[in-house]
Parts: sequence; C-alpha cells; structure tokens
Amino acid sequence: MVETTIEKETEESLSCFHCGQPVRDSHLMLDNRLFCCRGCQTVYQILNDNNLCDYYQYEQHPGLTQDKVEGDFTFLDEPSIKNKILIFESADYAKAEFYVPAIHCISCLWLLENIQKICSGVIKSEVNFSAKRVTISYHPLQVNLSAIANAMQTIGYPPQINLDTQPNKVTFNKSLIAKIAIAGFAFGNIMLLSFPEYLGMENNGGELNRLFSYLILALSIPVTFYSGNDYFINAWKSFKQKQLNIDVPIAIGLAALFLRSSYDIITHNGPGYMDSLSGLVFFLLIGRWFQDKTFESLAFDRDYQSYFPLSVQKRIAESYKAVLVLDLEPKDIIQIRNMEVVPTDAELLSEEAFIDFSFVTGEARPSKVKRGEIIFAGGRLLGIPVLLEVIKKTSQSHLTSLWNNEAFQKPKESKYKKIIDYAAQRFTWAVLLLTIATGIFWYQHDREQMWLVITSVLMVACPCALALAAPFTYGNMMRKLGHFGFYLKNADVIERLAKADTIIFDKTGTITFGNAHITWKGFAEENELKNVQAITASSTHPLSVLLAKSLQSDSSITIEKIVEKPGKGIEAYVDGVLYQIGSANFVSANKPNQQQASYVFISINNEVRGYFEITTFIRPGLQQLINKLKNFTLGLLSGDNESDLKRMQTFFGKDAKMRFNQSPHDKLAYIQTLQNQHKTVVMLGDGLNDSGALKQSDIGIAVTDDTGVFTPACDGILQGDKLQYLDKIILLAKKSTRILKVAFAISFFYNIIALSFAVSGLLTPLVAAILMPISSVSVVGFATLAVNITSNKILKETL
Repeated sequence: MVETTIEKETEESLSCFHCGQPVRDSHLMLDNRLFCCRGCQTVYQILNDNNLCDYYQYEQHPGLTQDKVEGDFTFLDEPSIKNKILIFESADYAKAEFYVPAIHCISCLWLLENIQKICSGVIKSEVNFSAKRVTISYHPLQVNLSAIANAMQTIGYPPQINLDTQPNKVTFNKSLIAKIAIAGFAFGNIMLLSFPEYLGMENNGGELNRLFSYLILALSIPVTFYSGNDYFINAWKSFKQKQLNIDVPIAIGLAALFLRSSYDIITHNGPGYMDSLSGLVFFLLIGRWFQDKTFESLAFDRDYQSYFPLSVQKRIAESYKAVLVLDLEPKDIIQIRNMEVVPTDAELLSEEAFIDFSFVTGEARPSKVKRGEIIFAGGRLLGIPVLLEVIKKTSQSHLTSLWNNEAFQKPKESKYKKIIDYAAQRFTWAVLLLTIATGIFWYQHDREQMWLVITSVLMVACPCALALAAPFTYGNMMRKLGHFGFYLKNADVIERLAKADTIIFDKTGTITFGNAHITWKGFAEENELKNVQAITASSTHPLSVLLAKSLQSDSSITIEKIVEKPGKGIEAYVDGVLYQIGSANFVSANKPNQQQASYVFISINNEVRGYFEITTFIRPGLQQLINKLKNFTLGLLSGDNESDLKRMQTFFGKDAKMRFNQSPHDKLAYIQTLQNQHKTVVMLGDGLNDSGALKQSDIGIAVTDDTGVFTPACDGILQGDKLQYLDKIILLAKKSTRILKVAFAISFFYNIIALSFAVSGLLTPLVAAILMPISSVSVVGFATLAVNITSNKILKETL
C-alpha cells in the first residue's frame, strides 16, 4: 500500500471515505481512497486489516440485514441495535439471545454450548433446541457482540438477525424450500432419464444413452453443490474447529456417491448412482423440513414457561391490583415490594432503589438505581416499595430462564445429560469407524455395491432421537405439572424428584395458610398501627401478609427505610420513628407464658408496645396427603415456638421428626445432616426464611399463595392450595422417568437395527434418508403421547 500526499488542484468537492466530511486543503490517500486526516486513515486501516470493511456498507445502507451483508456482524455493536438484542447488560456482565436456524442435531448443541472454548470472554452458552435459540452470557469488557456472532459463524452456526420480528418468532426458511424444490426437480428428471437403465436397455441406446448420462451428471451438480451445500459447509467448519458433527458422515456419503458416479459416467464404466444421490439429498432435506415443523408445532405446546403465573401489583385508578406479567403493557405503573422480582424492563419512578441482580448475574450484589434509570427484568428489590413504569413487554419465559442461572443450580449432574454429551462427542467417530470397516468388507466381496452400502451406513445412523428424548419427555411433563399448580426450574428437577425418599415441611406459610385469627394485645395509637400496616404490607413474609390484611391502611404513609432480617423481623423508619416488628428476641421482649399461637411483637423507638397473637389454619387435605406419603421419611422444621407441637403430631404422628425454634442456619444444617445419611431430600418452605435450606436440599419447593414472590434458590414453585396433590406430583415424576427410559431404548434399538440392515447391504441410501428423520419424530411422538396419556389419567382421577 502506498501513501501519497495530494495537494488540492480542483474546486470539486471531495469527501473523506471514512467519516464523510469534506476534504480541505490537503488530504491523504490509501488504497485509492481519500481521507481527511490520519485518524480516519488509521481507523480504515485497522478495519481493513481485520476484514471488517463491510462496516462502510452499513454507513451507506443502514437498513441492510444479515442476508444482504453476509459474514459481518459489526453492526451489532451499534448501541441502538445492541439494545434490541440484549436481555441484560451491566458493566461486567451481559446476556444476549440469537436465533440460529442451522441448529438441527445433537452435535449442534454440543458445539454451541462450548463456544466459550473458541471465543474468549464468553461465560456460557445455552441452546433451546426446539426453538433454535441460543442464549449467551459474556463479559462486555472482554468481548463484544459482533465477535460472538462471528465466532458462531466460524463454527457453522451464524445467527439470523431480524430486528423487526418478535423475539420468539421462527422465520420462514425460504432457502430450504428452494433447495428442496431444486433437488425434487432434479430427482424426478434423473429418474426419467434413467428409465433405459431400469428397463435393461442401457446397451441398446448408444449415443442417446450417453447423452442421457451427461444430462444426469449436469442435473446432479446443482443438487450436490447447492441443495446439499449445507452439509459440506458444516462438515468443513467442524473439521476446522477439530470437532465432528452429524453432518460429517452425510457429507462424506454425498461426496463419495457424486465422485464415484461422475467417474463412471465420464469414463463410460457405468451409469453411476446419480438417481440415488439426488433422491438422497431430496429426502434428507424433506426430512429436515418435516422434523423442524414437527418440533415447532410441539414447542408451543411444551413451553411450560408460558404457564408460569408470575403476578405483579399494577396501578389501576388509585389502587393496586395483582395482574399477570403477560398482561403488562408499556406505560403501565407497577409497584414492587421488598424481595419481589421486577418482571419486565422498567424505568424507576421513585427516588432510588437497591436492586439485587443475582437472578441475572448469579452474584447477590445490590446495585443502587436512581430515578429515571432503567431496571432490567429479573432484578429483585431490597428495601422500601418502589414505583416503576413499564417500558418493554416481556415474556415469562425470560424470567424463568433467569431462574436457571448457574449460581442456583444443584451440584448433582443429570445422568441423562451425561449420556447425551457422551453420545455427542463419540457417536460420529463411531459411525465413521464402522463405515470404514464396512467399506473394507464390501470392497473385498462386492465392489459395485460398496458405495451404496457405505452411504446407507453414513445416512441411517442418527443420535438426534437420543438428544430429543429427554427434553420432550420432561418438557411436556413440566407443562402437565402446571395443571397441578407446580412450576419447575428445569427438567433436571423431575429426574431428582423421582428419586426422593425424604420430605421435610416448613410450618408457617407452607402447612398453614392465609386464613387466621389475629388478636392485638398491647397499647398503640391508631396512626402507629397504620404505620405497622404500611410496613408489613411492604414485606412478603406470610405473617406480614396476614397482619397487613387485618389492619387499617393509609396510602399517604411514606416509609423512609426498611430492612428485613430473615428469621427475625423487620426494622423500618416512618417520620423518623423506628419500628421493629418480629419475634420476641428481635425486639427484646418477654415471651407469653402460655404459647398457643404465633406471635409478632411490636417495638416503637425501642419500646415494646405489645404483640399480635396469630392462630393459623392448616391447609385442607393435609391429613390425606400425609397418609399417602407413608413410604417417605417425613419431618417438620419451624422457626416458631412449640405451641403447635401437639397439633402437628396429630397430622404427622408422634414418630415424625419435628424441630421448632429453628433459625435459617439450623434448617440448612438439618438438611445437610439428612443428606450425609444418603437421603434424597425434598424441602417445602415459603422461600424466605428457609431459602438456604431450599437451596441445600436435593429438591427445594417454594409453597406460596402469592406468585409474585419466589426465591431463586428453589427448584420449583407450588401453589399453596395445591399442596394436597404433592403425592401425585411425585408419582408423575417417577412415571416420566420410566417413559424416558423407554424412549432411550427406542432410540438405541433404532440405531442398532438400522445399522445392522445398512451394514448387511439390505438398506438403500434412499430408505436410510427417510428413516433418519422418522426415528427422531417417532421418539418425540412416543414421549409426547405417553406423557399426555399418563398425566391425563392421573389428572382425571385427582382434580
């Protein structure tokens, strides 16, 4: 490259190639392009050295889409575009979601979920197979969005960017339809031109047969290199990354058939196998299209996340009413209470708020947000209630995906995931080795049949059914469990729940429920009790909720500061006055002599004013549930006093292990003790004072009557009025595991039987191409049908 200084010789207006500003007096030239200064020239040179000069196409044509500017994703770093793709962004953590239409097999999952190995700065990647969506968490200071997209393209999975469509809308694949059409047209004509061969007349046609052979070869070229090009491209990119995907054996089979047939036709050694080749590509593409459509139709039905009934307080007129998140629209005003989750991106209307983004980042580090700033969906409020204005409609599936943050996962790995990961890494190599051995055998026995046999082996083997069995079985079961008011974090919970042998219950808010008899014993002014109501209304603890409902409210009260201490109580300031609400120890009060209920003490400016005596009611159907769980080890943990011991013994029996006056740490330690005894523990609690125990347990279930509140530490959320169906829920978990084992067996025996036929030469490539997608669809169909029949039967008997 030559750098030249050019003096101005003409009055003609010139502009800088980089910034577009007029060039005055003198300017610089590089690669026959004009620049106004060395800064612009340097930026251009950096872009040019890194093959990023398509940047200038976006400057001239900002409306270009990925289809028009293929291979360059620098536009994703533009703030206005990036904000439409990002799910969350902070100074050191960001998350984005891409639609990747190239996802189609088990190896795709493995490659994409290990993209951090080739793209520094990526934290993790999660793939939704049926929706063909990839969610990527990354460090924005180490890598930008365009680099991630380019890395995905490098391994053969470029994201499709369409900012005008809904986030979860799967776009119509015109390219696949075009390839199917061309392959089908060529297949039909090649068969027509092959009729002399089919009728045994190949030696009678002379020059006409030779012409037909050349026409067949010409028709096979677009079939191989256009209709089948995705297989070759993906295989080549997987080789470059030193990984193998399921497209590798298919690409080898297609290449073998095309090269051998071309050689036979050109050298006049025979008619070749172009009819098999074109039919093979046609049926492979038809199978892929059919498989995609099947998964799309089932994906909506099995998207359990859309059934998760998260609610929020929305301002209607002068009051607040609980509404579902899906009903929120931009400009709506919502109120978020202490420990509640912000359900959608919103602007803060209150002066300030402290937000815990552990749902998103996995780190419980509060962030201070000021009026007018944006709070991303998934943040949890710490402190006084705040008002927010909705700026973006969100899906509940986004919130439940945040619930699955790695920080809240159980350390035990799913054994079924281990099976699938092993298959993803080993299956393709096994198929290639089997193909080589088959080729050697048939080369010695029948060379003419060798090419068709090895192609059949390469085509018919497919581990996709194995990969699809677990997500479709458990995914469909999660949707069915929603009918029992039970909502799960992920499929692994079902697997662990099926192995449970110990069930531990919390008392307040779990066994007891909202109806209660409340008596105030003490002295306080009317306005002070109104302040108590305002403070308890800001809390989500079951006893706080009961108190708030029983006291007179005053919407004009402003809480200046509030701190909620799990297992102890609440401290808050109203008009400079300190209020302490909680246990006797928390406010330094003496306990009543006759403890026959739950007690909430009130202290104002360090003066104990009295207490509320709360007698709660047991949830209906508890006795019947306990009787049905007699094969499990049962226990009770409670932070309350032993006033309810006799009542609890009437339900659980005198032999049940019951512990009262338990702190959150005591509950966690007890769960650890059971696990050390090799117990698989289910813990049911309110998700507040026992969040540590829920996280420690093998299956932590938050029982709640308020679906606006739950903890990321739990594995599932059970509606309080559905607690009586816990035995049915565990039964469904056990049955779904049995269904999954049968689905695995179907997938395993399919590959064994199909490969046996292919190796023995009894399976043609065309039949193999048809069987490959049918195997996946049959496993998915069986899993879906079996889950529906089983769950509907139990549902009919129960509800």
